[in-house]
Amino acid sequence: MKAKQEIIDTIIAQGMLPLFYHADTQVSLDVVRTLYKAGIRVIEYTNRGEAALENFKALKQLQQTELPELILGIGTIKTPQDVDDYLFAGADFLISPIVAEEVGSLALTNDFLWIPGCMTPTEIDRAVRYYGVSLVKLFPANILGPGFVSAVKELFPGVKMMPTGGVDMSAENIGDWFKAGVVAVGMGSKLITSAVLNEKNYNQLYNDTLLALTLVKQAR
Repeated sequence: MKAKQEIIDTIIAQGMLPLFYHADTQVSLDVVRTLYKAGIRVIEYTNRGEAALENFKALKQLQQTELPELILGIGTIKTPQDVDDYLFAGADFLISPIVAEEVGSLALTNDFLWIPGCMTPTEIDRAVRYYGVSLVKLFPANILGPGFVSAVKELFPGVKMMPTGGVDMSAENIGDWFKAGVVAVGMGSKLITSAVLNEKNYNQLYNDTLLALTLVKQAR
């Protein structure tokens, strides 16, 4: 497993974290290949369906054989069993939609990168104070908005924030987030759309990924 700081630095350098789940193994592999081809080096697969673990193992195989620079994390981790399953499968880092206390304790004890989802100042404080977290996921981002970051950022000096959930593929929205002080944005269904997945339109995904990376660069 890569060092925690190296993974955080890669997420920040990339400026956005693509995340998705698809039940079909081949589609999952092709999406990751396409993202990598477009320049993505860190990805979050999400634990959101029965096929997630087996698909993740296939993605790890792909990482080891074809995509040597890829850092592959797993999201929607809520229980100690999830932690065991995915660390054993080789996850480089773990992300949760919540401040899952048992997951946080395991991350602290075993020194792996855990990025919890936070929606309130209290949750951010708990994540930092009790589990030594330095990067939090603001979730759901479309409910919180960039104004939330502006309002709480000074309360948490040194804490890095990454909004996820409803970040738009627009210069205005991405620009507003970075202006408010985030270090990266999570990009799920607005980037890896259901149309892309259902129609296997990987050219569209490739072009949209290049666009998203450009929008992030401009926003900075």
